[in-house]
Amino acid sequence: MSIIQDYPSRLSDPASRKMETFSYLPEMTKDQIRKQVQWVVDHGWNPAIEHTEPENAGGYYWYMWKLPMFGETDVDAILAELDECHAANPGHHVRLIGYDNFTQSQGANMVVYRGQPV
Repeated sequence: MSIIQDYPSRLSDPASRKMETFSYLPEMTKDQIRKQVQWVVDHGWNPAIEHTEPENAGGYYWYMWKLPMFGETDVDAILAELDECHAANPGHHVRLIGYDNFTQSQGANMVVYRGQPV
């Protein structure tokens, strides 16, 4: 039997909290983030950007950054919006969502920038 690693996550320590699958992996490089955004675009999903304070990341409601980018296929434009959201909200977590038109649900959801608790 393999050893299963415990990830200690506590409500009292926002920095310890994990969100989505990618949060358990090492931080992604700019190139890896670009590939994930390209993957969302290649699937024909509509990108949207959300952000929130680290202490509220476990909640269901995140603030929407502008409107979803319906039909956007330019990866550079999506990355620029992620950067702009991060610059405007430097202490917040910023995530990218890919909305699937067919299933009318989120097909992808990943935190691109992690904010530091204040």
